[in-house]
Amino acid sequence: MTEKSRRLSGLPPVPAALFVGAAVVLSLFQLYTAGVRPAELFHQRAVHLAFVQVLAFLLFPAPGRGRSGARGAWAWALDGALIGGSILAAAYLLTNLDGIMGRAGAWSGTDLTVGVVAVLTLLEASRRVLGWGITVIGAAAVVYAYIGPWLPGLLRHGGYSTGRILGQLYLGQEGIYGIPLGVAATFVFVFILFGALLEVTGAGRFFIDLAYALTGRQRGGPAKAAVLASASLGSISGSAIANTVTSGAFTIPLMKRVGYRPEEAGGVEAAASTGGQVLPPIMGAGAFLIAEYTGTPYVEVVMAALIPALLYLATVFLFVHLVASRRGLEGVPADQLPRLGSTFRRGWHYLAAVVVLVGALVLELSVARVGFLACAAVVVLAALRGIWDRALRKGAEGAGSGQIGSSDLGAAVPEGGEQATSETGPSSGTLLEPGVLRPGALPVLAAGAGRLVDAFVLAGRNTLPVSLACAMAGVIVGVVGLTGLGLKFSSIMLAFSQGNLLLALLLLLVASLVLGMGLPVTASYVVLIVLAGPALVTDFGLPVLVAHLVVFWYSQDSNVTPPVCLAAYAAAGVAGSDPMRTGLHAWKYAKGLYLVPLFMVVHPEIVLGGAVLVVAAKTVAAMAGLAAFAAALEGHLVGPVGKVGRLVLLGALAVAFHPSAAVAGVAVPILAFVAWGGRKESAEPMWGRAR
Repeated sequence: MTEKSRRLSGLPPVPAALFVGAAVVLSLFQLYTAGVRPAELFHQRAVHLAFVQVLAFLLFPAPGRGRSGARGAWAWALDGALIGGSILAAAYLLTNLDGIMGRAGAWSGTDLTVGVVAVLTLLEASRRVLGWGITVIGAAAVVYAYIGPWLPGLLRHGGYSTGRILGQLYLGQEGIYGIPLGVAATFVFVFILFGALLEVTGAGRFFIDLAYALTGRQRGGPAKAAVLASASLGSISGSAIANTVTSGAFTIPLMKRVGYRPEEAGGVEAAASTGGQVLPPIMGAGAFLIAEYTGTPYVEVVMAALIPALLYLATVFLFVHLVASRRGLEGVPADQLPRLGSTFRRGWHYLAAVVVLVGALVLELSVARVGFLACAAVVVLAALRGIWDRALRKGAEGAGSGQIGSSDLGAAVPEGGEQATSETGPSSGTLLEPGVLRPGALPVLAAGAGRLVDAFVLAGRNTLPVSLACAMAGVIVGVVGLTGLGLKFSSIMLAFSQGNLLLALLLLLVASLVLGMGLPVTASYVVLIVLAGPALVTDFGLPVLVAHLVVFWYSQDSNVTPPVCLAAYAAAGVAGSDPMRTGLHAWKYAKGLYLVPLFMVVHPEIVLGGAVLVVAAKTVAAMAGLAAFAAALEGHLVGPVGKVGRLVLLGALAVAFHPSAAVAGVAVPILAFVAWGGRKESAEPMWGRAR
């Protein structure tokens, strides 16, 4: 490997090499514990978090440069101390676990000293990777545990000593090493690695090309392709923001080419990538967390989340179709698109890996073992495909010179859109430079080993925001459990909503938006479900799974809702558009994010299941209501829709929310009636003056 090839996201050779080594060891440890021999609770979580913090301090160095511009001596000293502290916190816990458990509540001075080190190193790693928001909230939670006696009203509590707080946060199972980190360390990482393996073997290009082959020729085809591609990639990537900039680098330029305004193209991509976070099987770690918190089998969570996710994506798809139809936007000429047959032949094995994943789930294997088998399937299938192509002297490259493939779009990316950013900053794409560890002259085995290392490095980078967010969520949840803040929050919600479920959900939506300003989506969900979940289930009577899905969906709104709209801001950087206008368009296209949870509440059958005809009827009614809402917002359905028509369509949306399937189904003929009226060709639309 050359000096240049060792560089990792701009890092000098030494920290880059250390990062690669740590990422490889972490990945091998996770694969071993997932598929060979599971580790005990504290061993799994402590080792995982220690490696994650080491990776964070290597990738995000302290300020202070030497004469050469590399990390200076002071910065190395600080980072070395933090890396040592991260390792110490894990090693001390694991080597003294029996003694710590034996003296529970009577901690030694060493226990508390190492506990302080553990909390401080976690806060600093969080600050570097996730920013100040969640770090300040976590620190404020710790302070809140101290100052309870001096607080007013419902916030007051008796206050806790340093030993009691550290016992909760570091030396127990309800703080840093609680359920959120356990989910990240046991399940999420192996699926992040699965996504990384797909990416380095070319699955990203395959899914994008497949989406263009299926929809590219349709009216507004590139935007529809963006919805399909971004949703499929986002469902396994773990981050709406990372997916926005990686797939958006391909989809946004083509949307602009066929006539979408820059802010529209960015809004479509942000809304579609957010949809990937609610689409099974991974849901950005949400499926695993929901399964763990509710005690529901993972397969049942995935099945429960499927219909709502499809409703959301169908709504985004319909929005882009209506925009294209209203403005007469055409698709891409067929001779400039990937051919469906050749695209499928080139990448069918990626779908086979997904089939292995689904099949393992159906067989009810453990979730960790499912992830292990999925990773193994990607490696085996990619290796066999490489040997096959080499034997037949066929490249795995895609469409011909006159076609648009994802690999041909790099030149179309505007300035500022080349660097992919995750929820936290630097690239979430393949971190090693093009060609790293892929020596074309070496045998297939060596090239495959190089790509494995690429995937390990990418998985190590992509796990940082998720794992650190889960660990920080553990700090917040630990303090909530210690002080009883959750019950107090439920009391506040009941007081303000006056027992009205709709008002309670509105308060929940506002709270999720405020938390989204400082917390990543995963942490926001965990905190909200701990605070508001008991009230939704106990006081408002929502089924447990419905309550968790509603909270999880609303925790996504910071991706697309101004003034936060983080995914929209990332899309604006790629599109070269105004961030706030892009956010407003993303907010419009993502309206299903706010309406679908209400349908879950009114029609719980689309989540919990039931008689086939009832589920089908309520799903169709919900889709008709969402379609009516999109058409009313755009002023266009089959043809222009005027003011009267819009009011009728909003009436169809209102009807769709009726609990009775028969009444809700009336939305379908209302929608059909307005569509029939729009088919008449006239200067004036049937339903009043159009805009």
